[in-house]
Amino acid sequence: MSALLLITLSLLVSGCSGGAWLARRSAGPVGVFNGNSRQEPALSGQGRFLASVVDRGGRATLLLQEQPSGRIVPLRHFQNRQPHSSPSLSWNGRYVAALVQQGNQRLALIEDRANGNLHRLPLPADRTSVRLSLSPEARQLAVQVAQAGQWRVQLFDLRSLLEPDLPGGLAVQGGGAQPSP
Repeated sequence: MSALLLITLSLLVSGCSGGAWLARRSAGPVGVFNGNSRQEPALSGQGRFLASVVDRGGRATLLLQEQPSGRIVPLRHFQNRQPHSSPSLSWNGRYVAALVQQGNQRLALIEDRANGNLHRLPLPADRTSVRLSLSPEARQLAVQVAQAGQWRVQLFDLRSLLEPDLPGGLAVQGGGAQPSP
């Protein structure tokens, strides 16, 4: 290898380890949770909230924290359920989505933290939910499923179910009362 290539690779590797352009910090205190067992982190669009699956007494639990303080934010509908995977957050963290195990079926659940509502998205019994991703404005949900040995992605249109969670200052386009002619 040429000396220039080696120097470039060395700079790239050192930059990835937290050089001047990349600041690292802890996700904040986790209190009674074991901080070493965090899995599948998801940030809200503006970075204020961090969701992750943590171990609590040998049981996977969904944890939502405000950043950078690490303050734990209670989730009403996920406390007595065992998340399977894939926490996902809307732009402002209003909506929290995750897969949970209910009996022998995995369900996609979405909690609306603004009004306390819970939305269940069950899939047909011949499909196993593996991962999900909530769009930032909470208008769509993508769910990766396994069906008959094949991987598929199903999209759910949530526009009739959820209000949009838009970045501050953006207005919802369309809808509402129309002016009289």
